[in-house]
Amino acid sequence: MATLARKLAPKSQLIDVLERACICARSAAENKGRDVLVLDMRKITPIYDFLVIATGASRRQMHTIAEEVDDAMVAAGDRRMSIEGYESSKWIVQDYGDILVHVFDPASREFYALEELWADAPRVDWERA
Repeated sequence: MATLARKLAPKSQLIDVLERACICARSAAENKGRDVLVLDMRKITPIYDFLVIATGASRRQMHTIAEEVDDAMVAAGDRRMSIEGYESSKWIVQDYGDILVHVFDPASREFYALEELWADAPRVDWERA
């Protein structure tokens, strides 16, 4: 599926979307993100391919996770299309076109429960992929 993110960056610079989703998850985990999860959305929605979800313990940690994920994605040849929620730091969403990265505070993650909303999405073993 060709996405806007793929159209904006030369194909030679982008690595596989699954590997990029795993890069996001690893970066979140390396920066002490908790309960990191990658959901494969390819058979569920045409809007994006993967959701990456993580929880940060504090505003500072959530900012660090978001910034480090973005640095990792830039190194992988991708660029963020948008970011929302950075200032309020309850729920930060980064859009990479074919990947959405959600960083929640604990209360917001429990309230919105995206992994329950998308319970039919296969979970990716990002630590082994």
